[in-house]
Amino acid sequence: MLTTHSYLEYYLTLLAWVINNGLWSALADTGVVAWPFIAIIIQEWLKARGEGADEGNKGILSIYRVENRIYIAFLVILFACIPFIPVTLGQMKLDKDASLRCGVSVPDPSATWWGRGFESSIGGRSAHIPVWWALMHSISKGITAATTAAIPCSPDIRQIMIELDEARISNKVLLQEVADFSHDCFGAARYRFNNNMPNIDAAQNYDTGWIGSTYFLNTAGYYDTLRSHKPRADFPYNATRDAGLGQTPGGGGYPTCKEWWEAGGNRGLRERLALSIDPSLMTSLQGWLSLRSHDEIRDAAIRRLVSPEQQSRTMRPGEVFQEYGYSSRDESGSILTNVGTTVGLALGGLKLYPQMNALKTALPMVQAFLLMAVYILIPLILVVSTYDLKALMVTTFGMFALHFCTFWWELARWVDSSLLNALYGDVGWGYRFASYLPTYFANDGAVTEATMAYVMAALFLLLPMIFFAAMGWAGMAVGGGLMALGKSLESGSSQAGQAGGSGAGAIASGAKAAAGAARGR
Repeated sequence: MLTTHSYLEYYLTLLAWVINNGLWSALADTGVVAWPFIAIIIQEWLKARGEGADEGNKGILSIYRVENRIYIAFLVILFACIPFIPVTLGQMKLDKDASLRCGVSVPDPSATWWGRGFESSIGGRSAHIPVWWALMHSISKGITAATTAAIPCSPDIRQIMIELDEARISNKVLLQEVADFSHDCFGAARYRFNNNMPNIDAAQNYDTGWIGSTYFLNTAGYYDTLRSHKPRADFPYNATRDAGLGQTPGGGGYPTCKEWWEAGGNRGLRERLALSIDPSLMTSLQGWLSLRSHDEIRDAAIRRLVSPEQQSRTMRPGEVFQEYGYSSRDESGSILTNVGTTVGLALGGLKLYPQMNALKTALPMVQAFLLMAVYILIPLILVVSTYDLKALMVTTFGMFALHFCTFWWELARWVDSSLLNALYGDVGWGYRFASYLPTYFANDGAVTEATMAYVMAALFLLLPMIFFAAMGWAGMAVGGGLMALGKSLESGSSQAGQAGGSGAGAIASGAKAAAGAARGR
């Protein structure tokens, strides 16, 4: 039973065995498959002639050697060359219990276009696999799956943050309404707040830094008295509430900021912003931050979505956005040092995080293409090696090593997410989803996290490379082939990572220039 870890790998595996079957048929039809037997006879005859007279009867000795090698060659052809077992997607089985346990939704193959379009053939051609490679494929995937299943379930925090950073307000009407709310409600509330100078703690001070501030919503004199400057169609005109304000033909009213933000029935701004966030992303956030309430997680995600930093990343000419926020500064030398270090790491992170994301995405793809190349080359490798057992073992270990890379990447991802969750899962959670906390930058938390990101990015390449080296140490005969595969895997994925980070190069250069200009002032 053949299994794959992705539909891309399945497609390439099926394609590779189709080509493998065609290549083997061509070698068999042209008689090339018989040439290695002639080479075996010549090799053993030359080897016998090169030995000394004390070796006994060289003729009988060479016959025995030729006989042994021909027996081995016939076994290699029978079990490792002749296609026998059909390759079909219908044989794939999914461990749905494990998927549900870890909160991962995996579609059934028959329910996808891949399953309907490439279930057992490509271009009308089906594929078969030799017995040996079917067995090795099953053993490799089984060991990889068993070791991967031993890793505890953990959300992919890096991926969650990437998806959250990619979230945007695509509805231009909603984007304009956010700008109106920022101007009519938040700007006025911040003005009153600065004039009143209330005695608040650090948490409340942080809360007042965004348009959905709980302090402004629940404290008298802020959102309960401020109102929209324009009529809103979703809020009917109320003669008592809107006394003295002009009534428009559309019948829209002037809701208070509290009503404008909190109204239910998809009328309130908070509800509509929450609906603009991908539901799967919210599910991932709730699965990670299980100790936080649904409202806390939703508000943190909305805060991140409407932040000026988030929207300015993809702002185009003609789009309106009302910036808000403030900055705080501490003249402490240690704080400035940490902030400077964090800013420096952040500038590097502008290129690191796209590189890391591209690297993680490219690694399984490069793995699938390398496996495809190995599958296709099997007939040529075995024929050229005169059906040698050593060549068979090198190819077998290479296939196993490539399959087992999946475990190392999952382990690196789990360690990365688990360390983030253990070190900053609660303390830094607000920083992750909203805006940068001054207190978080003041200590070494952000410095440690940014430094750790560099280390974790390297692990996705280092762990498989160490494994390839260890396999080579265990059997020196297969070491060269395994290291060649490892270098191919590293070079292919590294190029993708560099390309992923090049798009952020201009941003990083601009940010560094801006920082230099700020230092000059």
